Amino acid sequence: MKDMDIAEVSRRTGVPASTLRYYEEKGLIASIGRRGLRRLFDPAVLERLALIGLGRAGGFALDEISAMLTPGGLPKMDRARLDAKANELDHTIQRLTAIREALRHAARCPAARPMECPTFRRAVRLASAGRFEVAPLGPFKAEPVPATKRKRKTGGVAGSRPH
Repeated sequence: MKDMDIAEVSRRTGVPASTLRYYEEKGLIASIGRRGLRRLFDPAVLERLALIGLGRAGGFALDEISAMLTPGGLPKMDRARLDAKANELDHTIQRLTAIREALRHAARCPAARPMECPTFRRAVRLASAGRFEVAPLGPFKAEPVPATKRKRKTGGVAGSRPH
């Protein structure tokens, strides 16, 4: 494959030319020359940009990514750092899963309003206290709701409870 100008790299990767110039300024990628006013890149830049994209998607900062890429283009990945980031992502996934389940619960709960549901209220309290880190409630379980707080017969099941 022949050298590519910045427009071709941008087209192939979906990375805007302005971002490519910024990455070059930060030392993440390097052009190999110019064709007129356009920067030229070696085809290996495509793989390097893919690694940068993976790092960004994984939550690494550009400075962290830069530290994992050698000037010669080869990755020098710190396995302990990768493992720590994977653990961080596990934590984020657990937190987001708990939030998703609380929202699903609120959407399906037969209580007249979500804030009348004790299970959902507990989730809100945990979130406001910054403690919504792991699935705090486990699977949402039925909790009694006083009859006055249950849905009237407007599509809800009579006598059903929040779960």
